[in-house]
Amino acid sequence: MNDDHSSRSPGAHAAPAPPVPALFPAFLRLSGKRVLVVGAGPVAASKLKALLDAEALITVVAPEVHADIEAAPVTIHRRPFALADLDGVWYVVAAAPPEVNRAVSAAAFERQLFVNAVDDPPNATVYLGAIVKREGVTLSISTSGRAPALAGLLREGLERLLPADLDAWLKVADAERVRWKVAGIPMEQRRPELLRALNAIYVGRAHHEGTVAPAVEERLFDGPAKQALVSLVGAGPGDPELLTARARTRLAEADVVLYDALVSPGVLALGSHARCLSVGKRHGRHSVSQETINKLLVRGGKRGQRIVRLKAGDPYVFGRGGEEALALAAAGIPFEVVPGVSSAIAAPALAGMPVTHRGIASGVLVVSGHAESAWAPAVDSLAPKGTTLVVLMGVNTRAQVAARLVARGWSDATPTALLFAASTPDARTWIGTLGDLIAGAPLELPEGPGTLVVGDVVSLAATLAPASTGGLQVTDTAEPPAANE
Repeated sequence: MNDDHSSRSPGAHAAPAPPVPALFPAFLRLSGKRVLVVGAGPVAASKLKALLDAEALITVVAPEVHADIEAAPVTIHRRPFALADLDGVWYVVAAAPPEVNRAVSAAAFERQLFVNAVDDPPNATVYLGAIVKREGVTLSISTSGRAPALAGLLREGLERLLPADLDAWLKVADAERVRWKVAGIPMEQRRPELLRALNAIYVGRAHHEGTVAPAVEERLFDGPAKQALVSLVGAGPGDPELLTARARTRLAEADVVLYDALVSPGVLALGSHARCLSVGKRHGRHSVSQETINKLLVRGGKRGQRIVRLKAGDPYVFGRGGEEALALAAAGIPFEVVPGVSSAIAAPALAGMPVTHRGIASGVLVVSGHAESAWAPAVDSLAPKGTTLVVLMGVNTRAQVAARLVARGWSDATPTALLFAASTPDARTWIGTLGDLIAGAPLELPEGPGTLVVGDVVSLAATLAPASTGGLQVTDTAEPPAANE
């Protein structure tokens, strides 16, 4: 194809571009299979390495042969192309003058063989892409034969984007694939799961006594400077569809995402162009200190990065978002807060439990169940009836909370619920009473943190849950109390 328009007369109109062929992208296994190369000049020589790397059995046919081909481990026939050359062949490369390529393509068409006519799109049934190959990963870029130079530029860009430790990514992906098959993980959940596993590579390297390794920090903020903005974003209870529109926008725009351990893979996947680092705190695991997180936000902002600090639920509900906002304000870094749906409200609602309901509960108290010193004073001040108690991260302290409430006059028959993985396909609900919790129920619990709900509104789940969840698991359900008008 000739793109030189210098011979056109002034005012002549350019011919319309030929239609772009519809292509099917594929990779071929040519190991041990016969491949015919017609032509033996420099262009043909440039195609041999990829074929040899694929362990193909190569036959070259041409009247004259380039020195590089002479030295290659291939079979050479010094003569023009003949129809019999196609016998037993799986794949054909035509790197000869156009009239020869045309004859090869026509003969191959009769035998239903694919032909790569090098730089000769009209005679080709295969178009090779610009290749990026590293550590067992092969990427191919095609412009359907229209612009090989553009494909080459795109290849160079991708080569710069790929991580230096791609081999580690492959090993993680191999291990995850085995785990998915054993666990029966659905296809639509595998990509977010893999993203979380890959991020864990860098988390393992990054975390040491609450700090982040300098090399990890440098890579994290290694991007072109823009107008800095740090967004403290609430990730909601887990379902990506429950994110606010602004949260989705900020994730799509982000250069860097610092995310908590409870952020769901589906939400994290929305930051598809960002460099992500887990800074979450989980019991019994290495974690990044709050002081280090504050410093990362400030340093990234000073380097002109668009940063999303992604927190489960809402940033200002037990998320220490206020501390991060104060650190950013003190450093003069532009920031914003993007509220999220807190699990304190969403988890009960999705399980059919409105935290307030006329005649049953006129208020709601939300506390953290991490430490008794945090929740005990609030629980001690709470009178029985009329208020719903929600304890976030309250599964491990459920018996202590229940015993304290009963000791202060609450009936041991008061309805209670434990809610896990709200808004996700793994959502689970247990319903019983304060007395059941004191006695040690439930005996079997799902993995991960959960929310404890105490109050008469729990009994409404028997009526409201089918309309909102459809798959509620309920035990020991109490009858809904009569409303006090």
